Amino acid sequence: MTALARFLFGRRARLRWIHLILGGALAMPYVLVGSVVVGPVAGDADVFRSLSLQLASFAFGLPLAAVTSLFPLTRPLESGVVRWLCGVAADRLAYGPARTKGEKGRTAAWFTLHLGAGGIIAGMSLAVPPFAAALIALPFVPALRDDRAGLPGVLHHAWALALAPVAGAAMLVALASCAAGCGALLARWAPALLGPSPEDRVAAAEARAADLAVRNRLARELHDSVGHALSAVTLQASAARRLLDTDPEFAREALAAIEDTTRRTVGELDAVLGVLRDGDAPGTAPAPTLAADLDGLLRRTRAGGLRVTATVATDPRALPPLVSREAYRIVQEGLSNALRHGGGQVTVALRVEVLDDQLRITVENPLGEAGEAGEAGGAGGAGGTRAPRPGGGHGLRGIADRARLLGGAAQAGGAGGTWRLHVRLPLRATG
Repeated sequence: MTALARFLFGRRARLRWIHLILGGALAMPYVLVGSVVVGPVAGDADVFRSLSLQLASFAFGLPLAAVTSLFPLTRPLESGVVRWLCGVAADRLAYGPARTKGEKGRTAAWFTLHLGAGGIIAGMSLAVPPFAAALIALPFVPALRDDRAGLPGVLHHAWALALAPVAGAAMLVALASCAAGCGALLARWAPALLGPSPEDRVAAAEARAADLAVRNRLARELHDSVGHALSAVTLQASAARRLLDTDPEFAREALAAIEDTTRRTVGELDAVLGVLRDGDAPGTAPAPTLAADLDGLLRRTRAGGLRVTATVATDPRALPPLVSREAYRIVQEGLSNALRHGGGQVTVALRVEVLDDQLRITVENPLGEAGEAGEAGGAGGAGGTRAPRPGGGHGLRGIADRARLLGGAAQAGGAGGTWRLHVRLPLRATG
């Protein structure tokens, strides 16, 4: 019973009733135009004293409404009203002008339906409540039973007087039911008639996919650059603190590496934030590449105490720019992974070479106590047996994403006490 009362008289039902009455108000000019045509055809009869002529004028005006619905602002205005009064979700409606024939046809059908149903409900809302109120008050107000009141003669009977309040209340409930039913039907049909076309949905999906791709790319850039910097600076600061008294020269080198690392990271962060703000970052620091920045990356990593043996069996300057940039980030994340899990007490072997038109990057280091195997599950690696580290796996997933976007592949896993990251990046597809 509560649900039925809410359906008939709840806030949503009242708003949809208002929407229908607005449709009736919009239909009035078309009805007046129809009466101008129907009146002379009917022999100059008073159209507004004949229900049949009023209905004929109404029927004549609806096609005119369908034609005027081709006005460009019709769909945006109707969609906005439907959203606020009918409770239809915003993403199920289209807010641009109807351009194709199909969109214009659906808009015309909706406008005609809105004005048609609204005209009927508005007419009932004007006529039914006064008559229902008169029936409810009839047994209690003798003046209403006067012949001059114009009520049907049957209402003078005692049984009719007893049932009159019930009939009046039933009429009000019937009116509310008609309004609620029409409002619910319009709310149900609105997405089909005012919603985006299949082409609009495809375009919106492509825009969302493009936006998601940009967000993922920026997230990878932030994770790789800032994450590596924090890992390196932490180890460099720890090494400088431990050796400040016994090896001041090493401490100075570590502090210099911290300064260099943070300065470069600030520049990279500014570039990424520039893309977020403006969609482009003119004048900001260029993205690091394997050709220009590998030596600096190795130098800063070693300053933290991590022992790195690097074998570069190809000329990085001959690599395509895109491959060189992504390869730098992959090497950076591989070294960061070793820093996080092995600290400064392990030796990392890095090898970069070109085989079969593919750039191959291999990073190997002994497994630490925590073990990178915990992250292997996040990147599709094999061989890990330890439980995943909480929050881990973003870096290896980023490596896998970078390789996949270039048409390559990445493998990561631990076996025999050694953690191995191997990445293949094709050169021809991106050259």
